[in-house]
Amino acid sequence: MPAHPRFGAAVSALPGSVFSELAHRLAAMDGEKYPLHVGDTWMTPAAECTVEDVLAEDHPGLNRYANPHGHPLLLDALERDAGVSRDRILVTAGCTGALGAVAGALLDPGDSVAILAPFWPLIRGIVRSSRGVPVEVPFYTSKGSVRDRLEPHLGRGTAALYVNSPNNPTGRVLRVGELREIAAMAREHDLWIWADETYERHAYARPHLRLADFAPERTFTARSFSKTWGMAGYRVGCVVGPTDPAYTAQVRKVATHTFYSAPTPSQIAAARVLDRGGEWLARSRESYEAVGRAAAERLGVDAPEAGTFLFVDAAEAVAEHGMSGLLEECLANNLLIAPGSACGEAFGDHVRVCFTSVAPDVALRGIERLARILSR
Repeated sequence: MPAHPRFGAAVSALPGSVFSELAHRLAAMDGEKYPLHVGDTWMTPAAECTVEDVLAEDHPGLNRYANPHGHPLLLDALERDAGVSRDRILVTAGCTGALGAVAGALLDPGDSVAILAPFWPLIRGIVRSSRGVPVEVPFYTSKGSVRDRLEPHLGRGTAALYVNSPNNPTGRVLRVGELREIAAMAREHDLWIWADETYERHAYARPHLRLADFAPERTFTARSFSKTWGMAGYRVGCVVGPTDPAYTAQVRKVATHTFYSAPTPSQIAAARVLDRGGEWLARSRESYEAVGRAAAERLGVDAPEAGTFLFVDAAEAVAEHGMSGLLEECLANNLLIAPGSACGEAFGDHVRVCFTSVAPDVALRGIERLARILSR
C-alpha cells in the first residue's frame, strides 16, 4: 500500500467523544428524552442579551472580525466586572478556548499539568493537544491535607496546577484554607495555576472565592459566559491573567494563531448581559439550586454546593452490568448520562449527571428513571 502522512501521536490518542457515544442514538428515539450527559442549560439568555438583539444598524460591521484581544464593549464590561485592567484580559472562544490558549502558551512538550480530579472532561485533552502530560490528582473526593493529596503527584516536569472550583462534576466549592494551601504549594514548586471558575456565579452553599486573590502573580483565571449566562452556543469566555500583563500577552499570541477572535455579535451580547443580566442570574441560580437539591435527594447523595452537576457513585450497578451495560440500560429509558471515567480514570464506577440541560420537570423525570435503574 502507498505510504501516507501520519497523525500526531498526542492527537491520535484523544477520544473522539468525551461523554457518550450513545448520544446519536437518543436523537432517533421516540418519546420524552433526558440528555443529562452534557453540561448545558434549558434557559434562554436574558432579555435584550441574545445575538438576535444585536442589530447591525446599532453596531456596524457585525460581520467583521472583532479585535483579537476582545471587542471594546466587552473589554469595558469585563474591566468593570473583574476589577482589573484590560491589558490582563483576553476574550476567548468560550472557556475551552481560554484554557487551550493558556496551555499553548505555557507548556513545552513533555511538561505535566497536575489536574485536580474529578475534573471537567475536556481539560485532559487540552493538555495533550498542547503536547503536555495530564497527571490526575484524586482531590475533591479524597481526604487529608492539600499537601498530602498534591505532593505525590508533583515532580520536576510539573508546570502547572489545574484547579476547577466550583467543581464540575462534584459541585464542591473549595474553602479558604484549601485555596491558601494550593497557592502556597504553587509558590513552593514554582508552578502556574490555571483556575477554571466557570460556575463562579452559581454557588449555593457558600460564596465562591477566586484563587487569584491568593496567588495573583501566577494565576490565569478562565471564565465563561456559556454556563453562567446560558450562552454556550455563542462561544464567549475570557482569561484574566496574573498581575504582570506581559503574561497575558503571551497567551494572546496563541489565541491569535488558533481561533483569532470570538464571534463579534456574541461579544456584544456578552457585554450587554454583564450590565443587564442580574435578574436572569438570580432566577437561574434559584432554579438550578432547587432542581439540584431535589435530584440529589432522590438519588441519595449530598446536594451540590454549586454548579449544575451531580457525581454519583454507581459502583453496585457497574459491578452488575459494567459501565457500558449501565449506559445501554439508561438509553433504553431515553436517558443519557456521562461515565465518570470522562472526569478521571479513578472514577470508572461513577456517573455524572447534569440537572440543568432540560427544563426542571423533565430533568427530574429523568432523575427518577436513573434512580430506579440504580435501585434507589
